[in-house]
Amino acid sequence: MTSKNLGRATLAALPFVLALLVDLTLYTAVADRLPDRLAVHFDAGGSADRHMSYTAYLLYTVPSLLVLGALWAVVAVRGKLHGRAHRWFTGGGFAAAAFLGYLLIAVLFVNVDAPDGGSADGFPLWHIAVALAAAAVAGALGLLLARLVPLPEEPRDRGPEARERIVLADGEVAAWGRGIGAWWAPVAVLVLLAAGVVVGLEQSWFLGAPLMVLALVIGTFCRPHVTVDRRGLTVSGLLPRPRVRVPLERMEVADSRPVNALAEYGGWGYRIRPERSGVITRSGEAIVISLTSGREFAVTVGDSATGAALLNTLLDRQRAGR
Repeated sequence: MTSKNLGRATLAALPFVLALLVDLTLYTAVADRLPDRLAVHFDAGGSADRHMSYTAYLLYTVPSLLVLGALWAVVAVRGKLHGRAHRWFTGGGFAAAAFLGYLLIAVLFVNVDAPDGGSADGFPLWHIAVALAAAAVAGALGLLLARLVPLPEEPRDRGPEARERIVLADGEVAAWGRGIGAWWAPVAVLVLLAAGVVVGLEQSWFLGAPLMVLALVIGTFCRPHVTVDRRGLTVSGLLPRPRVRVPLERMEVADSRPVNALAEYGGWGYRIRPERSGVITRSGEAIVISLTSGREFAVTVGDSATGAALLNTLLDRQRAGR
C-alpha cells in the first residue's frame, strides 16, 4: 500500500476507532454501576423492551465499529472515489461513527445505577437529536480533514487516437454482440412476484399489482444483450422494448475499463448519476463511452475491449464520411 493510500485508509477508519476507544473507556469507568442486564432497545415512549448481557453488548459494539471502520477504509482506497466524492465519503464516515458512537454511549449511561432488567429513567428521545447534531459536527470535521489527504487521481484520458481499433477493409461490415445476464435479476423477479401475490391476497390487488408489473419489467432484462453495429450501441432485453440505444452521433470515443458498481454508479441496474449513466449489472469490465454532451455512458459486459474497439472504428468511418 502506498503512503497516499495508507493516509486515506487511516483517515477513513479513524472516526470508528476513536468511537470504539471512547465507548470502551466509558464502559470501563461505569462497569461497576451497571445492572447485570443492560437495557439496549427502547419503544417509542423511551421504555426498555429489550436487554442483553455485558458480554453481548461488547460483542455487538466492538465488531460493529471495527467492521464499519474496515469497510470505510477499503472503499476509500479501492472504491474509485475521486475529488469531492472522496471527501464526502470521508465526511460521511465521521458522521456515521459519531451518530452510532453517541447512541452506544447514551445506552450505557441510561443504565447507570438502574435496577436489573430496566433503566432508571428510560431513554430520553432528546438523545436522538444530540446524536444527529454530533453527526453533523463530526461530518463537517471529516470534510475539513479530508482536505489534508491527497485525493485519488482521476483516470487519465488517453485521448481518442490512443484507443484500440479493429481493422476493417473498405466496405467491410462488422457487428459485435454479447449477453450480460445478471444473477440477481431472476431472484428479484421471483421476490417481487411473490410479494405482489402476498400483498394482493392479504391486503389489496391495487397495492400488489404494481409489484407484479415491476417484476415483469425486470424480467424482460433477465438476459440483456449488448450490440455494437453501424447504428451505435444497443442494450435490449427479451422484448423489443424497453431498450437503451446510444447512436454514433452522440459519441466522442469508446473505452474499455473496469468500473465499480457501488462506488461509481451507486448500485446495480439502469443507473443515472450527475456525470454518468449506464446499465450496470456487476462490478468489472465495461464499455465506457464518452458522449458529446460531456457525460459518460457505461455498460458492464464481457469482452468489452472488442466492443469498444469496434465502436471506435465505426466512429472513425463516420467522421471520414465513409
